Amino acid sequence: MHTETDPEGARHDLRHHGDAEVRDDGAALVDLAVNVRAGTPPDWLRSRIADSLTGLAAYPDGRRARAAVAARHGLPVDRVLLTAGAAEAFVLLARALKVRRPAVVHPQFTEPEAALRDAGHTVDRVLLRAEDGFRLDPAAVPEDADLVVVGNPTNPTSVLHPAASIARLARPGRMLVVDEAFMDAVPGEREALAGRTDVPGLVVLRSLTKTWGLAGLRIGYVLAAPETIADLERAQPLWPVSTPALAAAEACVSPLALAEAADAADRVAADRAHLVAGLKEFAPDGLTVAEPAEGPFVLVRVPRATAVRRHLRTLGFAVRRGDTFPGLGEEWLRLAVRDRTTVNHFLQALDRALTLADR
Repeated sequence: MHTETDPEGARHDLRHHGDAEVRDDGAALVDLAVNVRAGTPPDWLRSRIADSLTGLAAYPDGRRARAAVAARHGLPVDRVLLTAGAAEAFVLLARALKVRRPAVVHPQFTEPEAALRDAGHTVDRVLLRAEDGFRLDPAAVPEDADLVVVGNPTNPTSVLHPAASIARLARPGRMLVVDEAFMDAVPGEREALAGRTDVPGLVVLRSLTKTWGLAGLRIGYVLAAPETIADLERAQPLWPVSTPALAAAEACVSPLALAEAADAADRVAADRAHLVAGLKEFAPDGLTVAEPAEGPFVLVRVPRATAVRRHLRTLGFAVRRGDTFPGLGEEWLRLAVRDRTTVNHFLQALDRALTLADR
C-alpha cells in the first residue's frame, strides 16, 4: 500500500464506466459489465414513478422524499440531501468544500477523483494492493489529508471494510467521505456507517440506482452534518431532483421496499457464491478471484485479460475492463453477479474465451 500523486490522471481513463461496454455494438450482449441489479425496476416501483407523471407541471418538491430518507436512517432532515445520483454528490463535494489535500483510496469508483481534479484539486492516491487483499490500512492515508474518499463495499474490488477501520480515518478538520452505493446489496448492511452521528466529519453517500434499476432516473442522497449539507445544497442548482426521482426515493425507503432489498441482497450473496465457485475452476488457467467478495460484483485477475474480454464479446458477454481503475492493470476484469442460469452460460463462454486467448 502506498500513496502517489498523479495530477493529470494520464495513466487511467477515469471517465470510463461499465455502461461503455454495452453501448452501440454491445447493446445485444449479456451484461456483466454494469452493476445494476437485473430485472429491475420492479412493477410496483414503475407504477409509483408513472403515477408521479401527472404532477410534472409543478416544480419538484422534495420535502416528503427527504423526510422519508431521514426516517429510514433515523436522522433529522437537515442531515439529508437528495441528489441526482451519487455522481452529482461527488461533484458537489469537490466544488463546495474548501479542501487543501484530498486523498482517494483506490482502486475504487473513479468519479470522486475525476470530480476533484475537474474542480482544480491535486489528488493523492492511496493505492491498496492485491497482495493485501485490497484491505484498508488507515495509517497509509496521509495525516494531513483534509478530505478522504473510500468506498464500502468498494467498487471494483468487492471488499467490505470494517466500519471501525474506516471510522479510524476520522480527524478534526477532515471530511471522511464513504461511498456506500452498494451497501444495500450487503446482507444486513454489515459495516454500514449511514445513520452514524458520532464520527466527526463523516459524509455518507448512498445510491438508489443499483439495487432498484434506476440508473436512467438518477437518484441518490448524502448523509452528513447539517452545516455540510447546507454547503452542498448551496452548490446545487434549483430543483436538482426531478419529480419522478423524488417519487422513487420515497418508495425505495419504505418498509416494504427495504424488506425486498434485504431479500435481494441474500439472493445476490448466494448467486455470488455460485459465480466464485465456478471461477475457481479456472485456477489452472491462472485465473484468481479477489476474495472475500461482498458486493454484487467480483474482481478477477486473468492472464491475457484483454484478449479474453474480446473473445467474451464475440461469445455474447460484456464484462468490465479493470485497467481504468488506479491500482489495477490490464490483467483485471470486473464481473457483475447475475442469476445462476446466466452465470452457468457465462462460465461456459469463459472456458471457450480462455482457450481462444491461448492460441
